[in-house]
Amino acid sequence: MSLKTSITGSTGSCSDNLKRLREALDTADAVVIGAGAGLSTSAGFVYTGERFERYFSDFAAKYRFRDMYSGGFYPYPTPEEYWAYWSRYIYVNRYMDAPKPVYEQVLELVKGKDYFVITTNVDHCFQKAGIDKSRLFYTQGDYGLFQCSKPCRQETFDNESAVRQMMERQEDMRIPSGLVPVCPHCGRPMTMNLRADNRFVEDDGWHAAAGRYERFLNAHRDGKVLYLELGVGYNTPAIIKYPFWRLTAANPSAAYACINHGEAVCPTEIEKQSICIDGDIGEALLQLQKG
Repeated sequence: MSLKTSITGSTGSCSDNLKRLREALDTADAVVIGAGAGLSTSAGFVYTGERFERYFSDFAAKYRFRDMYSGGFYPYPTPEEYWAYWSRYIYVNRYMDAPKPVYEQVLELVKGKDYFVITTNVDHCFQKAGIDKSRLFYTQGDYGLFQCSKPCRQETFDNESAVRQMMERQEDMRIPSGLVPVCPHCGRPMTMNLRADNRFVEDDGWHAAAGRYERFLNAHRDGKVLYLELGVGYNTPAIIKYPFWRLTAANPSAAYACINHGEAVCPTEIEKQSICIDGDIGEALLQLQKG
């Protein structure tokens, strides 16, 4: 189904929309959660400001970038410097806990419900919050996985031990040469399992999760389904946002809810089925829990 008319934003009071969302959650037969970068931002995983200065002030002084994201694209002259940055980046954004329990709040909302989560986030926060892993599809990869940079095969590798060693042994923004990760099969450099181009590895676990997600959607094409979108922007709207809109339009009994700061919108075709809340996700979830 194609949605071609105009987009509308949040309407009605925030309290009224929260009440509508609470009712939609309570009455839903199934909930599909779509999570984007805004959810992790609400949980405190920000890549700029005080948090960036706390963990990367030395890199900022030497290389003159001002946020973690930019640091990931810097042309470091050696792999030892490259992996000094990336090991620290992975450690603080994957192996440290989020400052705020927003992901735990999300899972509390669907406790006892038939639910599934699709996320473009790669920070593992749902897993750390205790999600049933059989109900999660992480489409864009995981900071906690390495892959061959070629890649020579569709395989990923857990990186926690390697990352922690790089963190412990780096000095002057360099790691020892012996810790630079290489593919155990072909010897080429490793890279992160993050979708950036056609070299992204979709391993057996990725395909299994994709299949479970597709089966869940097919099993709940009809009936009272809530498509709950949290912090999804327009970088990759074809993964979560547009499918949620089309699925809602195809099912008169479905509801679409969007919580996002500055980007809570929906097509006019599904406006009557939609609940758009413009604000901080963590605060909105807290209000929902309070009733």
